[in-house]
Amino acid sequence: MTALNRRIVSGMRPTGPLHLGHYFGVLKNWVDLTKDFECFFFVADWHAMTTEYANPQRIKGFVPELVKDWVAAGLDPARCTMFQQSKVPTHAELNMIFSMITPLGWLERCPTYKEQKQQLMEKDLNTYGFLGYPVLMAVDILLYRPGSVPVGQDQLPHLELTREIARRFNHLYGDFFPEPQAQLTEQAKLPGLDGRKMSKSYGNSIYLRESMDEIRPKVMKMLTDENRKRKSDPGDPDICNLFPYHEVMTDKEKQAEIREGCTKATWGCVDCKKLLLESMESFLGPIQTRRAELDKDPDAIWEILRKGDAHAMEESTRTMDEIRGILNFT
Repeated sequence: MTALNRRIVSGMRPTGPLHLGHYFGVLKNWVDLTKDFECFFFVADWHAMTTEYANPQRIKGFVPELVKDWVAAGLDPARCTMFQQSKVPTHAELNMIFSMITPLGWLERCPTYKEQKQQLMEKDLNTYGFLGYPVLMAVDILLYRPGSVPVGQDQLPHLELTREIARRFNHLYGDFFPEPQAQLTEQAKLPGLDGRKMSKSYGNSIYLRESMDEIRPKVMKMLTDENRKRKSDPGDPDICNLFPYHEVMTDKEKQAEIREGCTKATWGCVDCKKLLLESMESFLGPIQTRRAELDKDPDAIWEILRKGDAHAMEESTRTMDEIRGILNFT
């Protein structure tokens, strides 16, 4: 594969602390990708503005905290480029160009457009920026001309729109953009503490930065197998809200012991939760140690971003120079 085809681009909005669902759904995969790909990971602060435009001051504070979580979770700035979207103005320039050629109907039929408006009814999302969110997403990807993009199954429509925009540009002006392929990632295996999707808005999350003193009462109140009313009742780990946590944080031998104890009613849910707390402490300990080191030097994260911003600007400017030539704007 060419150097460009070995490139990966992905990002996250800075809207709050990261939880275990983020780690097992996204971050773990990102760390693995840095071993084989040239990776660009960006803090999508302009994207955050689409829903947080009334409180932009909140976004800036989330930016370094998000990157701390990334590095603490294992992302090595020496092996990837981490940058802040708003510090690379070429994103805005290409967004303007793409907005000129993207048919309105493509945006209105985007499946997440109406879904998000219904889920966030407390906010006024009748804005040009919110409707055009997928165009900016296409910019973030195509500006670096990657060969593939790590996405979950639910994000495939957005990536297909990115590919459609690339095809339209190429049709109008000649072949330039590759059509990035989907690199499907496993869906996050962890439900929230109450059985719903893990989300900070539901208050059902365990955050990467939380101390065990904060986590312990959360775990002890976790929903388990609702059909198991007494310890003497056999349980079913496959429908238990707790067992998926063991599957990603407890060693295989112990998982087999838990499964047997649950199905034969020799283990109670409290026993299972106590063991999970031990597994969580072992898993989160190294992450929180790395984060504590970063907290000692507040400028360290900004230095990582400064270097990443410069590299992203260099790479994206190369792309924009070519685009300006194609459009006769040189």
